[in-house]
Amino acid sequence: MKIKNPFFKKKTNINLIDICKILKIKKINSSIKLNNINDLKSANKNDISFFNSLKYSNVLKNTKSKYVITNKKYAEIVAKFSKPLIVENVFKSVAIITQLFYPDALNDNMDTNLQNPIKKNYPKVLFGKNILLGSNVIIGKNSLIGHNTIIESNVKIGRKCVIGNNVIIKNSLIGNNVRILDGAIIGKKGFGFFPGHDKNFRYPHIGMVIIDDNVEIGCNNTIDRGSLSNTIIGNNTFIDNQVHIAHNVNIGKNCIITAQVGFAGSSIIGNKVSIGGQAGISGHLKIGNNVQIGGGSGVIRNIPDNTRVMGYPAKDIRKFLKEKK
Repeated sequence: MKIKNPFFKKKTNINLIDICKILKIKKINSSIKLNNINDLKSANKNDISFFNSLKYSNVLKNTKSKYVITNKKYAEIVAKFSKPLIVENVFKSVAIITQLFYPDALNDNMDTNLQNPIKKNYPKVLFGKNILLGSNVIIGKNSLIGHNTIIESNVKIGRKCVIGNNVIIKNSLIGNNVRILDGAIIGKKGFGFFPGHDKNFRYPHIGMVIIDDNVEIGCNNTIDRGSLSNTIIGNNTFIDNQVHIAHNVNIGKNCIITAQVGFAGSSIIGNKVSIGGQAGISGHLKIGNNVQIGGGSGVIRNIPDNTRVMGYPAKDIRKFLKEKK
């Protein structure tokens, strides 16, 4: 089920001809208007999407998008299912068009609607001191909000949640019985840009952070919101202190992640995954269910279900231990 994003204002009915003009694509004689930019899986028939890797070929076959940004290398593949819009740099083109649909997407400034909580609007919620809330914040009953915490506009927090001291939450939807410990920052923009000679070109992030029920987020965690899709933490997952989770990462249910683990963008982590301290997970990987990753490991390729790995690059733990003898 697709969840409505309440955090970013969107323009609709943008003419395809205008998009082609911005991307310097040969003009398409079409008066069609598009409503959004989205990933292949989520795109509707009036959305524009993009394709830049063969690993998404199966998703391309089933996409509803009629217009897909790609490069010459993949143009023939895309043409079998959608109209290719051929550019030199796919991701930079996606960033440009995302800004067209979401003109405020690059802003990650302080929420100007912050104020002290009006306690009568939050029955059975216990507030500490020096708390600021944005507009339209929802907090469920029997929750506790710690001292000096900021919860920005449109954030939703469920019942029986404990939010620690000095926490910042923005662009996030949080379930029931969630604990977010001191110093965590949830929902900031991801680290996305294209290097330039004189100026770097920033990539807009219009996704959310979605935290399911019964999750614990440790002290000083940083969880980036998604770029086009969302960053998701599954039910009953526990995360230790000082963990960084980049944009679009999807962590499954019942996972245990210990201190100082880092996740690069767009990796998918299965259910019942355990990760030891200071391990690093590269971007765009798929980690299967019931996987165990040893502390200090560097994961640079996909890991199948029911596997135990360790080392750099991470390999089957029995092979790793034999090599260390």
